[in-house]
Formats: sequence, C-alpha cells, structure tokens
Amino acid sequence: MVKVKSRVLPIIPLSQGAVLLPGTTLRISILNRSDVAAILANIYSHAVKPKPDAPITIGCVPLNSSYLSPDGKLLLDGTKGSKAAKYETDPMSATAKDLFQYGTVAKVSGVQGRRPGEMSLVVEGISRFQVDKVIQERPYFEAEVVHHEDADVDITNTEIVQLFADLKQLSRELLALVRLSSLLPRASTPAISPITARRLEVYIAQKNIEDAGSLTDFLAHIIDASPEEKLRILSALSVQDRMERLTEMLQREIRALQKNGRILTVTTTTTPASSGFDIERLLKLRADQAARRGGVLPPGFGGGFPGGGSQGGEEEGNELDELKKRLDDAGLSPDAQKVAQRELARLHKMNPAQAEYQVCRTYLENLAEIPWTQTTNDHLGADTLKRARQQLDDDHYGLEKIKKRLLEYLAVLKLKQAVNADLESQIKHSTDDKSQLQATRTKRMIDKSPILLLVGPPGTGKTSLAKSVATALGRKFHRISLGGVRDEAEIRGHRRTYVAAMPGLIVQGLKKVGVCNPVFLLDEIDKVGGSNFHGDPSAAMLEVLDPEQNHTFTDHYVNIPIDLSKVLFIATANSLDTIPPALLDRMETIQLSGYTTLEKRHIATHHLLPKQITSNGLKQEHIVLPEDVLDKIIGSYTRESGVRNLERELGAVCRSKAVEYADAKDSESLKSYNPSVSVADLDTILGIERFDDEIAEQVARPGVVTGLVAYSTGGTGSILFIEVADVPGGGRVQLTGKLGDVLKESVEVALTWVKAHAFDLGLTADPSEDIMKRRDVHVHCPSGAIPKDGPSAGLAHTVALVSLFAGKAVPPHIAMTGEVSLRGKVTPVGGIKEKLIGALRAGVKTVLLPAGNRKEVREVPQEVRDGLEIVHVGSIWEGLGKVWPDADWPGERGWEVESRL
Repeated sequence: MVKVKSRVLPIIPLSQGAVLLPGTTLRISILNRSDVAAILANIYSHAVKPKPDAPITIGCVPLNSSYLSPDGKLLLDGTKGSKAAKYETDPMSATAKDLFQYGTVAKVSGVQGRRPGEMSLVVEGISRFQVDKVIQERPYFEAEVVHHEDADVDITNTEIVQLFADLKQLSRELLALVRLSSLLPRASTPAISPITARRLEVYIAQKNIEDAGSLTDFLAHIIDASPEEKLRILSALSVQDRMERLTEMLQREIRALQKNGRILTVTTTTTPASSGFDIERLLKLRADQAARRGGVLPPGFGGGFPGGGSQGGEEEGNELDELKKRLDDAGLSPDAQKVAQRELARLHKMNPAQAEYQVCRTYLENLAEIPWTQTTNDHLGADTLKRARQQLDDDHYGLEKIKKRLLEYLAVLKLKQAVNADLESQIKHSTDDKSQLQATRTKRMIDKSPILLLVGPPGTGKTSLAKSVATALGRKFHRISLGGVRDEAEIRGHRRTYVAAMPGLIVQGLKKVGVCNPVFLLDEIDKVGGSNFHGDPSAAMLEVLDPEQNHTFTDHYVNIPIDLSKVLFIATANSLDTIPPALLDRMETIQLSGYTTLEKRHIATHHLLPKQITSNGLKQEHIVLPEDVLDKIIGSYTRESGVRNLERELGAVCRSKAVEYADAKDSESLKSYNPSVSVADLDTILGIERFDDEIAEQVARPGVVTGLVAYSTGGTGSILFIEVADVPGGGRVQLTGKLGDVLKESVEVALTWVKAHAFDLGLTADPSEDIMKRRDVHVHCPSGAIPKDGPSAGLAHTVALVSLFAGKAVPPHIAMTGEVSLRGKVTPVGGIKEKLIGALRAGVKTVLLPAGNRKEVREVPQEVRDGLEIVHVGSIWEGLGKVWPDADWPGERGWEVESRL
C-alpha cells in the first residue's frame, strides 16, 4: 500500500450499514441531508473556471459498528451474539467519534430521482483513505485524510498467486450456484439475478492478478455481506489481507446456497440411466397418486425432486411450528384464538403448492402481528401532569383549550389506574369465595380514550400537537392521512376472497406500532371522499370513531372484533362543512383559531427563528432580529392564520445573512460582518411589502367611523373605515365597497333606526319630517377589491349616519363593532380576540363592544387588554353617549327610547 500526501477533504457520513468501496457506486439519499447540500454548494461556489470538466471529489466515511473498533478490528469474541445494544446513529447527528477510521474518496456522478423525496446523490468510489484529523463538524464535516493507493501485486509471491486463483474459482462457483438456485422450487431468492451472474462470470474471467485489489473490492460489494464484513474489507490496506477475508466470505456464501437450495445428487442405483427410465414420468406418476390421496406426497418425493421430500417436509413443519408459536405469544382474544386454531389445522392439511395455502398462511401471519393485548405503559408518575403540561408548553404556544382537555384526560386516566391498582391489591390479599372475587373484578374502571377533532386553519399546529400528546403520554404515535381516500376498503380492509387482499389502514397502523393503545392521528378527515361506487369512506369511519362501538371494530380482512377503545384518536380538519353530521357527532370538537400577531411573535422568537438559524448553518450570535423587524415581517410580508409562511420568510432572512457571513469569512473580514437585521434591510431581502396595515385616522370628519373586522386577507383582525356622504337627491341609498348581503342589511337597519329617531336625535324639528326627503346617501367601505360581509358593522353604520346628519365628527381613536336591531339593541358578534388585537395594532385607544361579549374579552391576551379601553354598550343610545359624552340631544326621553315602528 502506497501512502499519498495528506489533504483536506469534505466528508459525508454514510447512513448506518452503508459502505462505499473503491470501484463501486453508491446512492446517498439527500432527503433531510443539509450537510450534503452545504458541501455541494461550497464546492460549486469555489469551482475553478478553466477546468469546468474536472471531477468533484468528496470523502464517504461509514459510521462505526458496535462489533468493530474504529480501525476495523473485531472486538471480543461473542460480542455479536450478546445482548449488547446495537450501535445506531443518524448521519445528520453524527459526531467525529461516530465516524469509522477509513473511508473512500468518491467522484460525484450526479443526482437521480423522479420525485423530491427520492432524490439521491450518485457517487463512484476511487481510492481508500484514512481519517487523520477532523477539522470541523458543522455545517458539514471536513477532515485531513491520508490517501492510500494499492501497490503493484508481487506476481512472484506464490501465496498471493494461489489466493487469487482460489478467489476466482470460488467466485465462479458462487455465481453458478446463484444461476442454478433460481431454477429450484421454493428456493430462497438470490441477491444477484441469473443474467447478472452470467455477466459477472465473463467479467471475472477477464481479470488478471494485477487487478486483484479492484476485483476483491468489487466482489465484496456484490455478494451478500454484512456491514461489518464490508468495513473489514475497507480497512484492509494490504491486497493479500483483503483476499483472505473475501475468501472466507465466499466460502460461507457457497455453503449457505448449497444448504438453502437443497441441491442434491440423483444416484443411478434408484433409476439407472441405461434402463431408459424417465424421471419426469416418475414424478408425474407420483404427483397423480398424491392428488388422489388429497395432496399428500409420499416420503422421498417432495418439492418436485426425488429424494427431496423429507427435507422439504421438515422445513415446512418447522415454519408452521414457528407460526404456531408466534400465534401463542400474540395474546389473541378468545374469538381470534378459535379462528387461528381452525385456520392452522387447515394449513397443516394443505399441500404447499395450492394457491389457498399462501392465502391462509398470510392471514395467520397478520393475526400474529396484530397487538391484541400488548400495551404501552403510560408515564403516570407523581409528576405526570406537571411533565405533560411542560411538554405541551414547550412544543406549542397558546392553544389553552386543547391543552386543558388533554390534561383532563391524563388526570382521569391516572385516577382510574389508581382505583384498578387498589382493586388488584384487594383481590391478591382476599380470602373471599370466587363469586365475591368476580364481583370485585367487575368494579375495574375501563379506559375509554376520547376522540378529539381539532378544527382550525392550516399551519396552526394541529398535526404537531398530536405528536406532542404522544410524547407527553409516552405512547407510540401513528399518522393516517385521510385526504383523498375514496374507497371504503382502505378503512375497513378487503375481504379475503379478493386477490391481494389486505387489512385496512386502522389495522395496518396497529401492526406498525405493535401496541393496542397508541395515539392515532387521522389527518385531514374533512377531505375524505364521499359516497361512490367504491362505498362511502366517511361512513366506514363511524364505527372507528364511536366510543360505544369501537371496542368491537371488525375489519373485513381480519373478520374478528378488534378493541379500539384504548386508542387515542385525534382527528384534524380545516372546516366542518364537509364532515357528515353523523360522523361529526361522534367526535369532541375543539376549535383552534388563527394565531394572533402577539402569538406569532412569541412562536417566531422561541421556535421558528432558532430552527431556521440552525438549519442554515448559522449560530445564534450570527443573526440578531429586533422586535420591530419581526413585527414588520409578520404584518407586511405574511398574512396567514398559521405560521408556515412566516417560517419561510424567516428562512429567507437567515439565508441572506448566511451569504453575508460566508463572504466575510472567505475574505477574512469577520469584523465587518453585522449580524443585526434592520427594517430597511427587509426591502432588499424579502422585496416590497405585500400587505399594508390600516392605521387609525388622525383627523376626525363627520360621517367617517372606524369599524372592526375579525378576519382580513390573512385571517388576522384589522380595522375597517366606514364612510358615509350625502348629496342632493330623492332618498336613494347607494352601497359600494364589495359589501355582502349581511352588511347591506346592516346599512338598511341602521338607516331605518336613524330615520325613526331623527327628532330624538335633534336632526329634524318636526317628528313627521323625513331626513332623506331631499338627499341621497352613499355608504362606502374602502379596499373595494376585498369582499366584506358579516354581522358586525351595524353599530358603526348607525353612528356614521348620525355623525353625518348631525355634523358631529367621531373621535378617530374610537373603534366599534356590534350588530343592531330595529329596537336599538346592540347584539353580540364573533371574533372579539382578533378584532381587539387588530385595533391595538392600528393605534386605536377605545373600543365599543356589545355587552353580550364580556365573556370573550377574558380570552384576550393581557397585553391587549392593558393597551385598550374596552367599553361595553347594550343599546345604540348608550353607544352614542360614549362617542359624544357632552352632546345635548333634544327630546329628553333618555337613552332607553324604543323604536316607534
């Protein structure tokens, strides 16, 4: 082995079990591999222009194995058979101590994959190297390595020549056995196809002893070898050591194929060739006899080859015994136990060549994999509620209703388990008769998990909240995406009479998690397909999500009642409109409103920004985002209910600072790098502002009133100006601003009330005079392109009309919301939390709310309540008194004047 001068090389840690050898090709998945992207970006940014065709080389280093030392030496004998924990490391979280000491210099050939989730980096191994010193670990590994090139093979060394000859002979034998085993019935499928094996035979025959090193690496790559064996080949710098280790591997593979393939010799003593006896005729005769006896082959004639029946029968018997043991260990329910015994008896009587045999066996294997009684022990210790509350608070900000409901479930579950523990203790120490003991057992409290439905806009944390629940409970988590499911059989499974039948999504989820009390997330339940010729999937969910029925849920494939009452189902939806009423009635609905600006600021500061800083290869001190800059991003660049777009914009800011930091680092002028981001920088980084905030007027004008809306363009609250003007005319009312039917009706009600109380308001001198007799009124809401509708602007319209006709300006710092009736009552409206936050953001000081909305104010953040003066009014007269406290209205009938209509 010839050493080459050391150099610095970017390193890619391979996934657990993957090994790249010189002369071979490997595909490295780049999904969630930010280090691979960082390496390629750095290489391409420093590419030398005069040599555009120069190969791009990187270092591929496997991860350590629990059975080998970092330099490739076997650990103590027996380690592999011991119960030592398997060494598992995620390549993204690997450190320098997790890397194997040897690796392969690789050339980047390209990227393959049709879809984004399947993209892989294709690399070709060139030569070995030894890791001398790791220079950096993040954002990607860099290390000083020492290259090792294979020395010329000494053809005068008889030992090496004999090893090479044995190596070629063993490889030819292995490939011949691979081709032969593909012809045998029920033989294990070889890792190499017969056509590939033939091509490899030709390739090996063309190799000379000078190519011993490359041939050894190539054969170690194609044969069925464990990762540890490939690591030992990689660490063998001497060609002779490499050939010795590969010879042992080839001999083992040949023995395995000879045993599993049942390659036996047909002797001439039984059927002499000279006698002209036809073996095929004998086999056909015996098969016909077996068919007349019910499919049981006589001893010595199994599997289609004379003399092979005894061994095949023993193998089949061992497999059935193993299946019976798995069924016994599965803890089947009484109904499942009866079915399993019946099907297992049928299986013993069947000929394995029958098509029904595999169907029956697959069914029993599915029964053995379903967790009938296996459960996960919940984390219900002394500080259960405290830990769960801390877990939910760490993962999500706000969402108090759902957190409260989950903590209630935990508390109830803890109390039930305490009661059951006391009953078990009584039964254990009791001396009563069997009837009394049975009565005590019936007092056990059954756990019926709630079925929750989280309804809210996209990006508000519904899916991630379910994961946090599973973490807080210490249970297994499984997600089932129901979006676009149109076939009832996907929920309930296919009946066994169909070809390729399989269980439904629910049973498959139970098989995957392996316990009967997991947390199941039914994602996008509002997007399940409706009734069609495949059935109704939403109707199939009725039994799954009914607490009174799901303890006997029956899958069409299993056809045995399965208890789903211990499963904690959490469904998510964006809207309730598309969920059938019968299905909606079975779930406990919890509304998740969109995040407010204050909540978005907290989430961005404590969760999104640190995540993006780490994802983009920066450190916390490399970027400083002041609060005013964060508010600008939230208000002017993202108008949404959730935080997905906010995370994207923060990622864009971090990437921009990453470019600045990388340039400063390359030019060795880090002192000139400014980590702070200003409001002026956002125009360069994110472009022009996409949204404008409505700001309260500074000058008061008659006929102009500030209203409130709960949901503007991005699902957040804001203010809405209502402008009223009168012109000479004949009493016509004109409405503009893309108003909906509800808002138009609010204007009509407000105008009718003002006309009915014109004399009381001092707008006319004669009670019978019509104030609209010689004028037209034009009501306009700016931002005409945005649709506006909802029962929340009646009070604002009424005050605007009074302001116009009386010539009194409404103070600009006052905003109001509420619907009105013809009797002058101010009725409650929705979206109070969003409206108040929008008013505070727009600079409003005082807000008039309906008296019926007092209870909703308690859910508003304390910061908003402290920044606004909230006044509750029950009637229009009371609202007018708050707007103009010094006004002296003629007609002293007080503020309780009712309509004369």
